Amino acid sequence: MDRHTICLLNDSFPPVIDGVANAVVNYAANIESRLGHALVVTPSVPGTEDDLYPFPVLRYPSIDTRKLVGYVAGYPFSPDIARRLGEENVALMHTHCPATSALMARSLRGVVDAPLVFTYHTKFDIDIAKAIHGKLLQEGAIRALIQNVSACDEVWVVSRGAGENLRSLGYQGDYIVMENGVDVPRGQVERRLIDEVTAPYDLPQGVPVFLFVGRLMWYKGLRIILDALAALQERGEDFRMVFVGDGADGAQVRECAKELGLEKRCFFTGSISGRDLIRAWYCRADLFLFPSTFDTNGLVVREAAACGTPTVMVAGSCAAEGVTDGRNGFFIDENAASLASKLEELCAAPETMKRVGEHARDELYISWETAVKRAYERYEIVIDNYRSGRCPRHTKPMDDFLKSQGDLMEALSEIDSRGDELREELRSRWDDMAVEFRRAQDEWKRSRDEYVERRKEDLERRRDELLSILETPDRYL
Repeated sequence: MDRHTICLLNDSFPPVIDGVANAVVNYAANIESRLGHALVVTPSVPGTEDDLYPFPVLRYPSIDTRKLVGYVAGYPFSPDIARRLGEENVALMHTHCPATSALMARSLRGVVDAPLVFTYHTKFDIDIAKAIHGKLLQEGAIRALIQNVSACDEVWVVSRGAGENLRSLGYQGDYIVMENGVDVPRGQVERRLIDEVTAPYDLPQGVPVFLFVGRLMWYKGLRIILDALAALQERGEDFRMVFVGDGADGAQVRECAKELGLEKRCFFTGSISGRDLIRAWYCRADLFLFPSTFDTNGLVVREAAACGTPTVMVAGSCAAEGVTDGRNGFFIDENAASLASKLEELCAAPETMKRVGEHARDELYISWETAVKRAYERYEIVIDNYRSGRCPRHTKPMDDFLKSQGDLMEALSEIDSRGDELREELRSRWDDMAVEFRRAQDEWKRSRDEYVERRKEDLERRRDELLSILETPDRYL
């Protein structure tokens, strides 16, 4: 394979952390280490240091809105980014967000003369519904995002369910399923680390431990988990439940667990950033609970599988794609009663959980190394299609506007890059203009004085004529 320079764009990137940001980090790291050259374009975050990454991270201006929505709001106009991308000889741009990053990429497409790929990671209509109130505004925002998606040269989705969701929002083009990988290795961590990480919590040996890892958001099926656990407790089953992560609904989730009387069996660790620490929890758990129909890929299911822990998930959900019920995972209906029944069944069958977990480890796990290699192979096809003229032409008015914006960024970056040379040239031109201005000013003063003098002489002549008439009126009667 040829070594291409790939530009990855996304609205989130560490220190702002979510699943898509994690995907971008792994794409960039794997491309840079084995396949080609990668660079990341993302909004600036106050106080961020990017020197530790093995690839360049280019930041453009933003407004810090993390306290409101958890993310910064980028401003997709940066002459410096246009200049840097022009210098890097970018072969392909890959945006992982249909909002600001897609606008930035569309603006830069003409500058770098490269194709644009988009990956649909998450059901952004749900995020829009939470962030924007009012159906008309929500519909308008979705239409705008779909326009961005449709303007890309190729569209990828992380699962078939993600593609179906994208179609339901109005996207009419083709797409390719390109699965994400997981950034944890296959296998167990040291027992010492497991004991150290889990020691602060009451987890008796022989008592089943259930686990959830991710953002604490109600739409991830957390109410189903809590209600099922409450039902299980009423049936006299002993268990422990651990939630790893935090989120906008975290306080409500904790309060709900308390109201259901689960505080002695239900623990919340908060956010954990160390991957080995999270692996320790996967290894300690007997069962991973993920009754989410929101997630389009469910990487946590494969993270759990890497550690030999099976997952309970909703039948027909995106997370359940490629999983066989009872073989390498467990299916339920999307309700608490179904989950409670499944948990009661599995609490009495620890060997079943262990066997299914082993199958999950062997059959569901996919590394980021494998996932990015597949993506890079597809990059080469997209690049060839673009250079051969087989990619669609983008001729809508918005494309023209964004191309003009890109041209302006490129022009401004050229002005900035010329630096002292341009300033000296402008200073010289200013000096010439100043001399010319003074000459024109002197000429104008001379012309003004001559005009005033002529007017004065003319008025004096007219005055003399009038006096003459008044002195001898009979001559004119």
